[in-house]
Amino acid sequence: MQKEEIIEKVNEFLIDEFELEEDQVKPDALLKDDLEIESLDFVDIAVAIEKEFGFKVVGEEMVDVRTLDNLYDYIQKKVNQ
Repeated sequence: MQKEEIIEKVNEFLIDEFELEEDQVKPDALLKDDLEIESLDFVDIAVAIEKEFGFKVVGEEMVDVRTLDNLYDYIQKKVNQ
């Protein structure tokens, strides 16, 4: 799966579910600081990723995911394994 496709799906979900503005959803945005995504929100994101991309999100692997670009890369790596 191409990164552009992943970006489109993830951004669409974030905008819809967290009522973010399109200009907030950029690759260098910090999930916690810029997008104000909290711990419980990560559960929703994990469920959406599992449903949309078909793999189980492992919490330990998400430790280094701080920006949206980190999240895109994580999904791309898992999908293309």
